[in-house]
This record gives sequence, C-alpha cells and structure tokens, in this order.
Amino acid sequence: MQPPTLHDVLAARGRIAPYLARTPLHRYPTLDALLGTPTWIKHENYQPVGAFKIRGGINLIAQLSPDERARGVIAASTGNHGQSVAYAARLFQVAARIVVPEGANPGKVAAMRGMGAEVIVHGPSFDAARAHCEELAREHGYRYIHSGDEPALIAGVATATLEMIEDEPGLEVLIVPVGGGSGAAGACVVAKAIDPRIHVVGVQASAAPAAYESWRQRALVSQTSATFAEGLATGAGFALPQAILWERLDDFVLVEDTTILRAMGWMVEHAHTLAEGAGAAPLAAAHQLRDELRGRRVGLVCSGGNTSLAHLRQALAVGEGL
Repeated sequence: MQPPTLHDVLAARGRIAPYLARTPLHRYPTLDALLGTPTWIKHENYQPVGAFKIRGGINLIAQLSPDERARGVIAASTGNHGQSVAYAARLFQVAARIVVPEGANPGKVAAMRGMGAEVIVHGPSFDAARAHCEELAREHGYRYIHSGDEPALIAGVATATLEMIEDEPGLEVLIVPVGGGSGAAGACVVAKAIDPRIHVVGVQASAAPAAYESWRQRALVSQTSATFAEGLATGAGFALPQAILWERLDDFVLVEDTTILRAMGWMVEHAHTLAEGAGAAPLAAAHQLRDELRGRRVGLVCSGGNTSLAHLRQALAVGEGL
C-alpha cells in the first residue's frame, strides 16, 4: 500500500470538483488576540456532510471498478467517515452499509440513514464496530472502505490542505486533528511536497491516545478510548496514515477533553462557527502551544461541525464555569 503523492492529490481535486465547493479559510481578530498570533481556520464544517471526510469518500468511490460498485461498500464509523461513504455512494448509485458503535452520535446516524445507507449498530466501541464490519465484508464480499488505510481517502482529504496553502501561502504551522490520521497524513503529503518548512502538528484527545502513542513509539499501538470527541476516538493506530506521520509529521500533542469542550465554546465566540470536538481540537492545541506559536502564521483545520446538542451544552457549561 503506497502513500499518495502530490500528483494524486491534484488528481483528486479534479475528481471531486464537480461535487464539492471550495471551503473558506477565514481569519478572526479576536481569535488572533486569544492565541497571540495570526490564525486562520479552514472551515470543513461547511461541507455538505459537515466534515472533511467527504473529500476522500468521493475520490475513492468515483474510482471503484464496476465489480466493486455492484458488490456494494461497507465501512465502520463513529459518524463522519460513514456520512462520507453514504453521501458518495448515493452520488454514484452504490449500495452502502455503515457499522456504528452503540451510542454513536444520533445526528450522524440519522444523516447516514437519510442518505440511503443501511446502518448496522454493533458493539460498545468503534474498534468493536470495525471488527464486525470487516467480518461482514469477508462474509458477503462487500468492498470494505477502511477509514485510514486507503490511499484514495488520504489523497481526497489532502485537497483541504492544498486549498489552505493556495489561499494563504504564508502559512507556517498547520494543526490538524487526528483520529485514524487520514487528515493529518494528507496534510503532511501536501505541505511537505510544497514547502518542507511548513510545520505540521497533529492533535488527539488524551483520553484516546492510540494514534499519538503509535506515532511516538513508531509502532501500531492499541489504547483505551474514553473521549467524548468521537472523531478522535480510535483505539488503535492505522498502518498507512502512521507510516506517513512517522516520516513527515513534525509534532503531536494531546489535549484534555475539558480543553476541547472549552475550545468548542471559543469557536462559537471567536469564529462564529459550530465545531464538533475533533473540529475544535486544533484550537485547543494552539492555545496549549500559544507561547511557541507566537509570531507564526497558523492554520487550524476545523474538521467538522457535527456536534450533538448534549456536547454543545457541555461546551457552553465549561465556558460559563471559567
């Protein structure tokens, strides 16, 4: 399994362009003041499914063979990957099945069903859902779409970083949330090909540090996941994203769940935007790193806005308690 190249990302951009509009990159004065440095937010929460993953879903499903389309696709997801697969499958008239864990974000589950996917609820965690998904794929011959170990997914989501650098060529630091790691891997592929001096930082919840520990130890590690932020809640490192991150990611930080909730409130207050936990994690990390970021031009990837009302209430309550 070869990592995608910048050429693959450029091809992906052409492939997804008929279906997705370019998302904005905005700068906010009060956010600059909060962090003490010029900061831009990439609003992937503006995507049709409310998250960046749709880029990869369209790029991959557009390239399926006739046989794969006939067999249908299956994926495991806590929400955004599943929405991406469901949306792209509907575009290309491919049957889709999504396996989700018990307690998955109800809004995301409803959206997947609304897009025509069959939703299968299984197990207490993403990793249990993923194991069941892989079993179903073997049993029925579905085309399994792994949420990280797919070069076409990484090339697709990498187009967000390409847009960021085109819209603000002076960016010096990119901070990207990490669950499985496709977004951060894509950011590394693009940034290091265009300008190796761009500093790429991954961020994950301290309550779900599997990707962080995999990167730190240079080995695929499993860890208990207990974060509320489902987009960060993977319990094991993924091979292809980690191979890219080991080679090209400059830094990786962990943030507490309370800090992520506080950052969700800051996204509302300073950027007038709704971010889910994973989408707010880069802001939490930037605030944690603010002393070393001062004076540098920083880009934050708001990977998605699909939060639940319960999580939003928690975020606002944390803000009021400060």
